Amino acid sequence: MAMFPLTLLLGLLVLSSSQAPATLSASIDALGSFDFATRTAAARAVRRAPAAEVVPALEAAARTHADQYVRFRALVLLSGIDAATTSRVTTDLIADRNDRVRTVAYQWLERHPQPALVPRLLASLPSETSEFVRPALTRALVVAAVDNAEARETVRSLVLRGEDLFRGTVIAAIGDHRAAYALPELLQVVPLDGPLQDDTVTAIGRIGDVSTRNVIAGLQAAGSREIQPGVSAALCLLQVDCEARIRFVIETLRFAVSSDRQIPLLRGAVHAAGVLASAGHTEAFEAVIDTALASTGAVRDALTLGLGSIVLRQPALALQTFEARRQAPDVAALFQDSFDMLSEDFDEEQLGADVRRAFWAAAEGSARRTAAASLLDALEF
Repeated sequence: MAMFPLTLLLGLLVLSSSQAPATLSASIDALGSFDFATRTAAARAVRRAPAAEVVPALEAAARTHADQYVRFRALVLLSGIDAATTSRVTTDLIADRNDRVRTVAYQWLERHPQPALVPRLLASLPSETSEFVRPALTRALVVAAVDNAEARETVRSLVLRGEDLFRGTVIAAIGDHRAAYALPELLQVVPLDGPLQDDTVTAIGRIGDVSTRNVIAGLQAAGSREIQPGVSAALCLLQVDCEARIRFVIETLRFAVSSDRQIPLLRGAVHAAGVLASAGHTEAFEAVIDTALASTGAVRDALTLGLGSIVLRQPALALQTFEARRQAPDVAALFQDSFDMLSEDFDEEQLGADVRRAFWAAAEGSARRTAAASLLDALEF
C-alpha cells in the first residue's frame, strides 16, 4: 500500500486558514455520500481543516444536519478534534432520536464520564433496547458506577439477568475498567458453561484480585477446550506462572490455524492474546500479526478480526509495532482489513486522534513521526 511522504502529510495536516467555508460545508455534506471513496476523502478534508472553522461546523452538523448519517459522522469526527465541544454536544444528544448519534454520545461518556449525567443514563436504560445502542449505554454506566451507588446496583443486576448479548457487554466493560465492585456477581457467572464464561474469566483476571486464583485455576480441568487460552491469560494477569501461560496461548494460537475446524479454538486464542497484549505482553500481539500474515481464508479472517480489537484497544502498541516493523505494507494492510471488518467508527476515530497526537509529539524526522504519518495514511485518516 502506498504511503504519504512525510512532507505531504505535514502539508495536509496544516491546511491554510483561508480554506473557503463552502468547501468545508461541501465536505461535511459529502460525509453521507453513498460512495466510499467520496466519504473517505471528505472525512480526511474535514480533519485537516482549521480547528476554528471545523469545530463549529461539525457541531452544527451533528445537531441539525438534514442527513441523519451526516449527523452521526460529524459527531464522530468532532470527537477526535475537540474534547470540550464534544462533551457539551453529547450532553445534549444522549436522548436524540438518531440511534447512531446516541451510541456515539454514550461511547464518549464511557471515555469522559460526567457524574451529573448518571441519573439520565439510569433513566434511559429501561427503554434503550437497541442491540447497537444499549451496549454503549451500559458501558458508560459501568464507568459511572465507580462513584454512584445506584449505578453500581444497576450494573450488578445486569451481570445476572437479561439477554446474553447485553450481559456479555456489561461483563467485558467491568473487566476493561477493573470494576471490582461487581466481582461477587462475576463469581456467580464464571462456573456456568456458555458464551459468557470466557468474558467473565477475562474480567476477573483484569480486576486482578488474587483471591480468585483458585476459581480460575479450577477451570483448567472443568472448562471447555476453547476457554483454556482465556483461562491461561487470566491466570497470567493474576500472577500465576505468567511466562508459561503466555507460551501456552501462543502455542495454541499457532496450533489452531491448522484447520478451519479449529476456528472456535482460534478465536479463544486470539482473544487471550489480546488480553495479554493489553497487559503489556507484546509478544502475544506480535504472534497474532505473524500468524495472520501467514494465513488465508477463514483462518486469516478470524485472526484479522481479533487483531482489530487489539489495535483499537492499544493504539500506542499498534504504532510502536508498526514502527518496529519499519512500516511494513503488509502489516498496514492487515490493520486496514481489520478496521474494515469491525466498522467501529468511534473507536477508530479515537485511534486516529491518538496517532495524530503521537505524530505531533515526536521529533521532526524521527522514526516515530514517520511511522505515525504512514499509519494515518494506511488507515485512511
